[in-house]
This record gives sequence, C-alpha cells and structure tokens, in this order.
Amino acid sequence: MEKVAQHRTGMAALAVTALGVVFGDIGTSPLYSLQTVFAIDGGAIRPVASDVYGVISLVFWAVLIIVSVKYVGFVMRADNDGEGGIMALAALIRRRVTGRAKMVATAVLFGVIGASLFFGDSVITPAISVLSAVEGIEVVSPEIKEAVLPIGVTILVVLFLVQRFGTHRVGRLFGPVMLLWFAVIALLGLPWIVAKPGILLALSPTSAAAFFVDRPLLAFVAMGAVVLAITGAEALYADMGHFGRPAISRAWFFVVFPALTLNYLGQGALILSRPDSVANPFFIMAPGWAQIPLIVLATAATVIASQSVISGAFSMSRQAVQLGFLPHLTVRHTSREESGQIYVPAINWLLLAGVLILTVTFGSSQSLATAYGLAVTGTLLLTTALFLVLASAAWHWKWWQVALVGVVFGGLELVFLAGNLTKVVHGGWLPLLLGALVVTVMLTWQRGRRVVTRRRDEIEGSMAEFVDELRDSGTVRVPGVAVFPHPSKQTVPLALRANFEFNGVVHEHVVIVTVVPENVPHVSRNERLTVDSLDHTDDGIVHLTVRFGFQDDQNIPAALRDAFMLTSELEVDADRAFYYLSRVNIELGSGDGLPKWQKLLFIGLAHNAANPAVYFRLPVERTVVMGTRVEL
Repeated sequence: MEKVAQHRTGMAALAVTALGVVFGDIGTSPLYSLQTVFAIDGGAIRPVASDVYGVISLVFWAVLIIVSVKYVGFVMRADNDGEGGIMALAALIRRRVTGRAKMVATAVLFGVIGASLFFGDSVITPAISVLSAVEGIEVVSPEIKEAVLPIGVTILVVLFLVQRFGTHRVGRLFGPVMLLWFAVIALLGLPWIVAKPGILLALSPTSAAAFFVDRPLLAFVAMGAVVLAITGAEALYADMGHFGRPAISRAWFFVVFPALTLNYLGQGALILSRPDSVANPFFIMAPGWAQIPLIVLATAATVIASQSVISGAFSMSRQAVQLGFLPHLTVRHTSREESGQIYVPAINWLLLAGVLILTVTFGSSQSLATAYGLAVTGTLLLTTALFLVLASAAWHWKWWQVALVGVVFGGLELVFLAGNLTKVVHGGWLPLLLGALVVTVMLTWQRGRRVVTRRRDEIEGSMAEFVDELRDSGTVRVPGVAVFPHPSKQTVPLALRANFEFNGVVHEHVVIVTVVPENVPHVSRNERLTVDSLDHTDDGIVHLTVRFGFQDDQNIPAALRDAFMLTSELEVDADRAFYYLSRVNIELGSGDGLPKWQKLLFIGLAHNAANPAVYFRLPVERTVVMGTRVEL
C-alpha cells in the first residue's frame, strides 16, 4: 500500500510538472479563440443562441476528438522508445518499416514538412499569446490602449534574452502557476454557466450539426477560427518523452480538459447575457476587482506557453541536426541534471527576429489570428498521415481500421484546413512561407551533404589500403594518442592522411571515431560503442563507432573514456589524447547535382555551421584543425 501511495504521489507531481510544459499553448487558447470566431467577417457570427451554441459545440467536439481521442487515445501510443513528436514518428517509421523505400522516403518528407510548420508555429505562438494577455489592459483602461504593443514587445524581448540562462530554475514554478491558471479559468466560467444553464446544450453534437445545417457556409468559415482552440495539441505528443503518456493523460483529463470546457461554456453564457462582450469575452468574464490580477496571471501563463514552444523549437532543431537535415548548430546545455534543457543561440535569435517582425507588423492578437491556424492544421494532418502509415505498415492494422481512423480524424482536419485556406490572403500565407523556407533549408542541406560526402570520399581514399601502406612503409610512430573524428571507417580522415603525407609520421595510438546518429531518442552506454581493430591488432590503429540517439549529447571524450577500457590497443590515458579535425572548405564549382541557388545556400549554411570541437565536446587546448578544399 505504501508503494502504491508513493507511486500515486509521484505520478501526481509529474502530472503537475507536465502542466507547465505540455499544456501552456492549448491552455491559453481561451484568451483569443472565441474572440476571433465572433470577429470573423466583421461579426458575421452573431451573439444569438443558435450561433453561440453552434460555436461552443464545435469547440468542445474539436477538442474532444482531436486531443482526447486522437492524441491521447491513439497517436501517443506510437512512441519511439518513449519519445514523441512528428520527427520522432518519421524516424520510427524509417526504423520499423522495411522493404518500402518510397513509403519511408515520403514519411521522412512529411516529418520534415511537419517540423517546418512547427517552426512557423514557434514564431506565431509567442506573439499572439503574449499580446492576447496584455490586451486585457484595454478592458480595464481603454485609454491606455497604445501601451499594449510596447509592453508586449518588451515582454517578448526579455523572454528571449533570458533563454541563455536556461529554464531549469524557473521551470519548477511553471507547473504550479499553470495549475493555478486552470483553476482560475474554470472558476471564471462557473458563475456564468449557473446563470445560463441552457449553455450546457452546446455539449451535444446536435448543436454543431444544427449550426452547419442552418448556416453551412458561415459554419465552414468558423472552423478556420475554431481550430485556434486546439493549438498546442501536438505538444502532448512532442513532450511525451519528458513525462510519459500516463502523466500527460492524467493532467489532460483531470485538469486541463475540464477547465477548458468550463471556461468555453462560461464565455458562451456571457455572450448570450451580454452580446457586446464578444470584443473580449475572456477578460470581461472576470469581476472588475479581479481583472488586473487576471491580466498578470494571463501574462505569466502566456510566457510559459511561449517558453514551451521555444524549448520545443530548440529540441526540434537538435533532432533535425542529428537526423541530417540541418548543419551542426551550437547547442548549450543549461542544466547539469536534465539533458533536455538546451539553448541553441542561432535558433533563439532567428525566432526573436521573426516574433518581433510579426508583433510589430500585425499589432494585435486578432490580426495575428488570421495568420494562425494553417501551421496547426498542417501539422495535425501530417501527424495523422504518418500515424496511419505506421499503423498499416508496421502494426498491420486491417484496411477498414486504417480507413475508419483516417476518415474520422483526417476528415475533420481536412475541414479545418479548408476553413483556414480562406485566411491565405489575409495573413495565412505567413506560416506557409515560413514552412516553405525551413523545408527548403532542410532538404538543401540533406542533398548537398550527400554530394559533398561523395566527393570527399574520392579525395580521402580507402582506409584498408592506407593501413596496408602504413604497415609496409616503416613510417615513424611518435608517442601519444591521436583521435580523428570521421564519418566512416571505409575512408581515411583527411587530417590523418595529411599528417602521413606531409609530416611523414603517425602517432603510436590512432583512434578513428565515427559518430552514428540513430533513429531513436537514446542509446544506452552498454550498446553505444563498437571497437574495430581494422584487421590488425598490433598496429595501434582502431576504429570506434559511437552511436548516439537524437536526444543524446554527442560527447566524444566521454565515449573514449568508456572505449579505452574495451581494447588492449588503447591502454593509455584518454584525458591526454589530441584531437585532429578534418575541415572541408566548400567552394562553388561547375559540377552537377544541385542548381546554383541551392549550392550557394548550402555553402552559406556550411560556413555558418557550429565548430565540431564544440558539439563533440573536444578540449580546445588539445584540438588541431587540418583541412582541404571541395568543389560543390
């Protein structure tokens, strides 16, 4: 009984912590979602019973079907060794589905597009969330409306500036703050529901159906704004590796879903009682004395929601790097205990620039809402498609099961997407443009990397022939350990060949290290290392394969300390080894393979890639860089 009690206490604590990381985005959607719905086409959706019941019913059933059923009931079962997210799902398909190269390639492409849309979402979410909270000032004091934008910009700048210090300290407060937030939004809705109990009729799907029958075109357009109520649904899946499915499910069903339902019902009841409240129903729900504290709490909640999206962008970019879709980026670990707490400077400053441009350009959360939705619905559809591929090809579902799930989830999401297509000319082009840019960068890097690798292999030559030549030549072996990070054991590291050809010497102990990024989140230490003596056990040359998951820290010195205990050829002090990096300077050439614009883009990305000494955690004082030139 004591163990059961401890387990329940631990699960409850984990669920509270999950509130602060997983549910910030979807938890703050009541700030702007209904306000946006009733602002469509200058108020085409009216604050009358039929329209209000229809809208609230659409919101409730959208949240129930997409979040509760699709993500919690189905998608979160597709974990990649405990990890989730659209790129992890694509990697899982690549690992589990064999013999279907085209299907796997398509799945990976979908994963890349989904990740690109997530980056677009990461730019819009902080802007719309923070502005929607600060706009509560207009309800309290309409005369200081002009201060909303400067205050919002200041909060956003500070938010991105503190990223370098890490979120592990303030992160402990996120869960309790969001727990308070969900309690408050639930309590805000209750008095209005009691005053207008008829609003409970909106929980029936017949209210949504009647809305579509009576006003089909307007209901269809409304779906483009209703989707704002499920922004952040992907976070349940993406953050599954941090908290596990049970904790996230409990937090959703026991706290988040009931609180959101009560708040949306309360906003609906308020609009029926006071039709003029459609201007900002969330803050008008609160009594006058509570509005300023509510603005402060809402701002804290939106900052937490923004922080969650920013952290997700950092994690997504690291996954893309380790899966070969982005150049190596500088990644700083901000916590000694949590490997997932990272800071990626390049992504941080790009996001800040994008967020500020959006905030100043659009100026209000209502204007930003016109650009919001396409990225969300695109990600939802891609996740559904990848899940169906996995269920069919790896889990061997029957055709009718795949069809049923596809029709229910995919059909609803297609309606959401179609409803959002009406926003394209009013700002909806923005997430599409951002997504297209990121997709272009990712695919260009992948294609260019393959071309450069092929040409580099031609320059480096065969490793087996080099070892034989070294043994026959009587080359001088100097004392010490030389470590050469290198992509494979088939070719010779450029730095090793240069040392041999120009200096005529080779170190007594040579370790060629190949880092292999696996399509799993983590690789355990006892499965991480493979030592190969390259056909000779007496020449002091070994090849070490180090496998890292896409959530692991690629620390070569730490891996060497483990490897030196596995082979007699390396009975030396790993902490005194010298590291030789082979750098390739890529220049524009006339060869085929990529159009000129992609070559220029790839060269620009390569020149701005992170220093390998940094991302492999090499000691600067014992690292030597040697290079050559390759034409692209």
